Amino acid sequence: MKKYFELFYTFAKMGLFTFGGGYAMLPILTREVVNNKGWATEEELLDYYAIGQSTPGIIAVNTATFIGYKNAGVVGGVLATLGVVFPSLVIIMLIASLISQFSEVVYIQYAFAGIRVAVCALVTKTVWGMAKKSVLDPLTLIIFIVTFIAVGFFKITPIAIVVLASFIGIYAKRGEA
Repeated sequence: MKKYFELFYTFAKMGLFTFGGGYAMLPILTREVVNNKGWATEEELLDYYAIGQSTPGIIAVNTATFIGYKNAGVVGGVLATLGVVFPSLVIIMLIASLISQFSEVVYIQYAFAGIRVAVCALVTKTVWGMAKKSVLDPLTLIIFIVTFIAVGFFKITPIAIVVLASFIGIYAKRGEA
């Protein structure tokens, strides 16, 4: 029972203090899940994150589900998922009930402008950290660059890129195994 509560509480804390979605959550996930709790290694977390990004749904929710399931089965997956979603649900309901009254307040607009910049910095840090751990050789560097260009400039769907990159990885690395 303690493990279930710990999963819910840990992911609820992350859900409460993560602004900017799944990408901004990765540094907090790393600290809590890898460093503090030991529920996954950094490599496992990156794998969960990659799978969570390429499956339907929200990255943070998918990743929480994977980690909860790995550590406490189906119930753990459900509780981790509920934990990460619960704070957002409560906050969104509160904001929705008040937004029309405060959206024109200049200080609220300034606050959101500051939050957007901070989230952008968190996402950049996350991408940099993931790239340092994932771009390991010329092939992975090429996949990184092609993916960036394909998604960023040609608007190719990330799903197609992830599938293609996985096949390239399998083909290129099969001789090394």
